[in-house]
Parts: sequence; C-alpha cells; structure tokens
Amino acid sequence: MSKKISDKTLRALADAAVEVKKNSYSPYSRFKVGAAVLAEDGQIYTGTNIENASYGLTVCAERNAMFRGVCEGQRKFVALAVCTDPVEGDAFGTPCGACRQVMTEFMDLNAPILLVAVTKKGTRKICKKKLKDLIPFPFLKPGE
Repeated sequence: MSKKISDKTLRALADAAVEVKKNSYSPYSRFKVGAAVLAEDGQIYTGTNIENASYGLTVCAERNAMFRGVCEGQRKFVALAVCTDPVEGDAFGTPCGACRQVMTEFMDLNAPILLVAVTKKGTRKICKKKLKDLIPFPFLKPGE
C-alpha cells in the first residue's frame, strides 16, 4: 500500500478506533483509549488500553493494535488512529513515548497518525499528523 491512503480508508480507521475504545479495560484511570492500525496490505488491527492494579503492567491501545497485527504476520503499518476522550477541554490525547518509539519500528516516519477525540456530546474531532511530528528524534534501527 505505497499509494496515497484514501480519505474513505482513513475514516474507516478512525471509526475502528472509536468503536474499539468501548472495550477499554481502564478501571483505575477511567481514561479509555482505542487504536486502529492499517497494515500495508489493507488489513486493520485494533487494540485498547488494558490496565492492571500493578500500573507498570498496563499496556496502551496503540501497542496492543500493532502487536496484534505483528502476531498475525504483519511487519509494516501505513497509518494509525488513536481515539480518546478530549483531554484538558478540547485537546487531543496523543500516544505515549513508548508507543511512539514502537511505532517507528513498524511505520514510516511520514505515516499519517489520526488523533480522534469524541466529546461527551458525541462530536468527533480529528487532527491529522505525521509520525515524525510526534517523535522528531526517534531511536532508529541500525543502518537507518
């Protein structure tokens, strides 16, 4: 999927992130996150944040989505959408540093990242960035 990703596909990716957010297991933070990643072959993989009483064992939605795809044999993802409730008013939630670094392992730095926020009234807002905007100085694999 080296060609431009269609708006229809990006909308489907955002929709998948919104939908899977409902499955979040977040009894401690009550901060629900859903993520959907688009593999090079067009397959979409989803994940949600899963918390644990031992906070360090919590896993983010973005990594769950990517790792799910990797478990199915994928090694290249071309876009990612992450959905959160708005933070601090209208601000978008963004992937944490660990997720950003994992994203650089499987995604091109120019890959589109959709930040999706759904307000309490159900209004959806989307901010489109590139991975390199979120992690300008990634730790890259040797030779890159």
